[in-house]
Amino acid sequence: MDSDNSTILIQRRGPLSVWQSLGMRALLVIVLLGIALAGHWVDRDGLRDNVDGQVSFVDVVYFTTVTITTVGYGDIVPVTDRARLFDTLVVTPIRVFVWLIFLGTAYTFVLRHTWERFRTRMVQRALHGHHIVCGFGHGGEAAVRELLRQGTKAADILVIDPIAARIDIAVALGVTAITGDAAVSAVLEAAGTKKAHAILVSAGRDDAASLIVLSARQLNPDVAISVSVRAVENEALLRQAGATCVINPVTFGGHLLARGASNRDAVVYLQDLVSADGHVFIRQRDAHASEIGKPLRALAGAVGLRILRAGSVIDATDDHDIIIAENDRLLEIVSGGPVPT
Repeated sequence: MDSDNSTILIQRRGPLSVWQSLGMRALLVIVLLGIALAGHWVDRDGLRDNVDGQVSFVDVVYFTTVTITTVGYGDIVPVTDRARLFDTLVVTPIRVFVWLIFLGTAYTFVLRHTWERFRTRMVQRALHGHHIVCGFGHGGEAAVRELLRQGTKAADILVIDPIAARIDIAVALGVTAITGDAAVSAVLEAAGTKKAHAILVSAGRDDAASLIVLSARQLNPDVAISVSVRAVENEALLRQAGATCVINPVTFGGHLLARGASNRDAVVYLQDLVSADGHVFIRQRDAHASEIGKPLRALAGAVGLRILRAGSVIDATDDHDIIIAENDRLLEIVSGGPVPT
């Protein structure tokens, strides 16, 4: 389902609807006009009608309206000091407030949409190498917070969720957000999927996650996609859909629960490995030029776990003397939390 992604705005939802906001503004204008009208009517003897010499109620309504919206036409004028002071101290501030309300209304209903579309285009142009988090439930929020703890800049994280309340929470964290359905190609395109570094899918439902993965993979054949899945039988389907990493929180949690019964310290160590708050951190990176030709066990300041080479995996436990080659990717353990790759 493709559409013009320029109509998808990156914005927050206001506390009032459009019609509620318009009604509040109109009510405020009426109240301000009523105050000025009442003051002029009570002090109508301080006004002079240069046309017929009589100041009627219609004249007061007319004088109040033209005085607030303009500076008057001179056909009716204040002639006493009290009337002039009332116009100076009360009517003039009311005139300013009314014009501010008019300008604010024009911005809200005419200029704001244009400005938000312009701002959306500017944000989209700046998106590059960012992380897209599809779904901001418990899993998505935890993923965003973990990315932030790992040192990812808030500006490099974009959240997509159809629920406005969740979007408000995401924006409060400083990240960019779009209210919409991540399964729609136009929404993913507006999020800059073609230029994204990674996509994290936590949709809450496996069918929705599958649609998101398929749409994202169609837009960007090379982007890394990690997805949370609930049913074990859907793991293979999501890999076929294009996910590079499929995580089942239930299965993974079950493994930790089973190990925790007799291997508590091992579970704590595993938690350290996957959390930015741990004492150790596991990372994957490209081999440096200075490391080529050296054994994996000789890594400086890290413990080498495995080499990823041309689609194959070589563990350090399988070959203690494995040599690092060009274009290898390394999996290692470092201390002190996440380290930039």
